[in-house]
Amino acid sequence: MARAAIRYAKALLSLAVDQKKAEAVNADMLHIAQTIAANDELGTALKSAVIKAEDKKQVVTKVFGNIDATSKGLFDLLIQNKRFALLEDISIQFGKLYKQHIGQEVAVVTTAVSMTNDLEIKVLAKIKELTNKSVAVENIVDETILGGFILRIGDKEYNASVANKLNRLKREFTLN
Repeated sequence: MARAAIRYAKALLSLAVDQKKAEAVNADMLHIAQTIAANDELGTALKSAVIKAEDKKQVVTKVFGNIDATSKGLFDLLIQNKRFALLEDISIQFGKLYKQHIGQEVAVVTTAVSMTNDLEIKVLAKIKELTNKSVAVENIVDETILGGFILRIGDKEYNASVANKLNRLKREFTLN
């Protein structure tokens, strides 16, 4: 399913760029992703095999009535191909592809607690070391890393977590 969502997102981005509507479609996709994520019932309805495709289209047309025509065209395509369950994934993938298109990378910072100003300064310094592109920082909280942070930018990872340091020490002691 994820591969299909990426393909739809790439096609939509290509169309939006050709029509010079990439920014508007990105705003629509962000709105769609946030709305579906915030409303469990909507997400469940879109993924339901019991609800007819036309009913799904009516719902999203009412909920997202004020979006660009290019974005609305995606609804028709998803109905035609029986892929409406992918709408949320497509909108998320579109956002990622759009950021790449405009030269912006996303740095995912995993921390044990929400980032403090001090940690954010350290992370931004590390980001400047790893890339010279403009970067949007996304914070994910994962208590299992115990402390520190894990920074991912594209295919690069910098692991400064306490859990990683403890695991390294554990491996050193078991080898000796």
